[in-house]
Amino acid sequence: MASDQVVVRYATREDVPTILGLIQELALYERLSDEVQATEESLLATLSFAPPTASTASIPRAGTAHTLLLFAPDGVCSGMALYFYSYSTWRAAPGIYLEDLFIKEAYRKRGYGKRLLAELAAEVKRINGKRLEWSVLKWNSLGIGFYESLGAKAQNEWFTMRVADEALDTLASQVQSK
Repeated sequence: MASDQVVVRYATREDVPTILGLIQELALYERLSDEVQATEESLLATLSFAPPTASTASIPRAGTAHTLLLFAPDGVCSGMALYFYSYSTWRAAPGIYLEDLFIKEAYRKRGYGKRLLAELAAEVKRINGKRLEWSVLKWNSLGIGFYESLGAKAQNEWFTMRVADEALDTLASQVQSK
């Protein structure tokens, strides 16, 4: 796939090993490698995929999460944006929540992260959405500076809350079956 241009396209089922590798590299960067539970099988079951013969404009519609892959001119898959659609009740409009943005270390500082964010911003506009949002680790000052340079604003008045693992099991067990 070597060319003189960057290629951004939606992931296909055949890309799952690549996606898993990028997730593992991201976890290593975030110092959380031991927390990765994703497998090729779980990604195949939960991600949305474009048909293998789809054009770059084909947007996958089934599935929970979507993945944009970025290929550098040398043909290497050098980054991804994994996201899902969200909704704002206050704005009465859809949006996108970016779960993970990752560019391989050797490919950083080339505008690839900005390119993936711009692709997502264009998708927000296409669906008549009102916002693109994501979380960033507090210690990631390089990432924070990059995001702020694009116009992103920290939402310091909000905390991220999460129920997972045993707490999720316990909470879900409170529903009485009928």
